[in-house]
Amino acid sequence: MPTFLDLGVPAELAAVLEADGKTEAFPIQQGTLPDSLAGRDLLGRGRTGSGKTLAFAIPLVARLAGAKARPQHPRGLVLAPTRELASQIAATIAPLAKAANLRVTTVFGGVSQRPQEEALRRGVDIVVACPGRLEDLMKQGVVRLDEVRTTVLDEADHMADLGFLPGVTRILSATPKDGQRLLFSATLDNGIDVLARRFLSNPVSHEVDESSVPVGEMTHRVLEVADAEVKKVLVQTLASGAGRRILFTRTKHQAKKLAKALTTAGIPSVDLHGNLSQGARERNLAAFAGDPADGGVRVLVATDVAARGVHVDDVDLVVHVDPPAEHKAYLHRSGRTARAGAAGTVVTVLLPEQRRDVKDLLRKAKITAAIEPVSASSPVVAELVGETAAYVKPAPKPVQQPQRQAPKKKPAPQAQNRQPQGQRRAAGSASGDVAPAAPARRRRRRSSRPQGTPTAR
Repeated sequence: MPTFLDLGVPAELAAVLEADGKTEAFPIQQGTLPDSLAGRDLLGRGRTGSGKTLAFAIPLVARLAGAKARPQHPRGLVLAPTRELASQIAATIAPLAKAANLRVTTVFGGVSQRPQEEALRRGVDIVVACPGRLEDLMKQGVVRLDEVRTTVLDEADHMADLGFLPGVTRILSATPKDGQRLLFSATLDNGIDVLARRFLSNPVSHEVDESSVPVGEMTHRVLEVADAEVKKVLVQTLASGAGRRILFTRTKHQAKKLAKALTTAGIPSVDLHGNLSQGARERNLAAFAGDPADGGVRVLVATDVAARGVHVDDVDLVVHVDPPAEHKAYLHRSGRTARAGAAGTVVTVLLPEQRRDVKDLLRKAKITAAIEPVSASSPVVAELVGETAAYVKPAPKPVQQPQRQAPKKKPAPQAQNRQPQGQRRAAGSASGDVAPAAPARRRRRRSSRPQGTPTAR
């Protein structure tokens, strides 16, 4: 297997990769790096976990090295469909960019725009962005793309699924026509082929053969349970193992509820879904990637927002708590395990009424797996769980102290010196207010006496 130096990667970048334990290139890197380093446009197709992030990060940095970007005029652009993916792409690029003395920033929604504006006004060389926020900043004149030399479109098929292609088209149209463009997509449907024909100039196509992707051993198991109550116990049992695992649910509410229930049961878990703020997403991802001995967690409960954006090593088990609606989602969810040569297992949990839909799903995904009727105590479940993690007592909920009610204030005494009645009426008329009517008896008594006459006691 050729080294990165053999493929023409500059020595300073190869040294960064070697320090991170990467010395030999994966197939998609072997196939694309010679052309992308030479400045050719590229259309790459390959499954997740194939090493495509480095396949575009290396030429992006290598071709921008040796010059600096002007304020608000980046020279490199990467478009990604989700905030999580954008953050992780930027984290992959960062050490390479540092070695080349280049600056990287992320641009996406869900967080304050001000730090992004400030970074762009100071000047950054590479922007990793989601289309929506980037378009906002373009319209506001905060960033211009007329000096972008290399543009990367990652997971273009997912952007098409999310309806981002019109925005992506406008963004690409704002970059120079003679710039280099690298497009990566698992499929070429939903308008991706049109996008490629319009914006790629004489591209080199590279498709990674599934057999060449270092997937280790990805084992698929389909477990059928009798009812929802048995499913609940089974899911908790599958989550109790010592290794990292990701549990996928169909809705945000289910993800939040399941993570809370597992934590209460002594299995520390975090959730990841679209209702979380960006800060909460980043904290939960950091906890999942962290060491449990240092406060990290082993279980992530997520919706499909995480299927594309989470790249965490050593995920032993992926559980489809709710089978996905279509086969592409199944493949992307499952791709969170068995990455870069590591082994992993994918488990789909289904109820009897879901049997037909799951069979159809697996057929379209080209997955062969028998349906196994189980309960939480079945031997096959114990085999999948492996070593059970120690019980972790949930943190006690903070006790809220009852709020004391402030003592009621006594009404302020009325002023002793009253204005004469005529003056009160004049003031009320001038201000447009209507004074409350005085009691009838008092009004008659005053009307029979000239103003200022003392009252008899």
